[in-house]
Amino acid sequence: MKIVVIGGTGLIGSKLVTGLGEHGHEAVAAAPNTGVNTLTGEGLAEVLAGASVVIDVSNSPSFEDAAVLDFFETSTRNLLAAGKAAGVNHHVALSVVGTEGRPDIGYFRAKIAQERLIKDSSIPFSIVHATQFFEFARRIADGATDGDTVRMPPVLFQPIAGDEVAQVVGRTAVGSPLNGPVEIAGPERFRMDEFFRDALTAWGDPREVVTDPHAHYFGAELQERNLVPGDGAILGEIKYADWLASGAGEQRPLRKSK
Repeated sequence: MKIVVIGGTGLIGSKLVTGLGEHGHEAVAAAPNTGVNTLTGEGLAEVLAGASVVIDVSNSPSFEDAAVLDFFETSTRNLLAAGKAAGVNHHVALSVVGTEGRPDIGYFRAKIAQERLIKDSSIPFSIVHATQFFEFARRIADGATDGDTVRMPPVLFQPIAGDEVAQVVGRTAVGSPLNGPVEIAGPERFRMDEFFRDALTAWGDPREVVTDPHAHYFGAELQERNLVPGDGAILGEIKYADWLASGAGEQRPLRKSK
């Protein structure tokens, strides 16, 4: 089966291409650096020729509200139009847990717009809602840094390993279209401030994590369950401490949470 992975040279996309290829599929990485640009439409018709499935794990180069909304709307419209013309019969998109509950957050609003376009299309689809990736923990901490402190809210947080995200997206892609969403998350649930307090200790990072109920995430205050899935979510098996210990995070093992 030919499966085109939009964003196929990125973190999740490259894992997908490798995994699908190992299972005997013709997995094609599509990204600007391979000559495929979903914003302009360049290379889309050519790469989608003969494809049965499209997996979209691409992301906006800018997270500014207007820019990210334009990216997902323009990219998704172009991809759906090209997919329909090519006879694609399953469109899979990676999205974020909690988007529908926080349309006031610019990035989530952009993902909602992407999902709406997919649902309104005539192409059968599946949408995978994932929690935050282990690989992005440092980026999240950096975004919450104020001087020598990292301000984090005490809300629920359930991150997942990128490998397990790719595995679920891949299995979803080769299965029958869900015509709806599925949620995935890591096996452990933390308080966000406690997770990052332990994580920075494990990284040998001298910054202090300060608990702040009003700390912003993507420009907005979070509520208790905004970042965690509901009942029935698919849960990964890799724990963050084990992921670090394996060398995936290139840091020392995380000490156990209290």
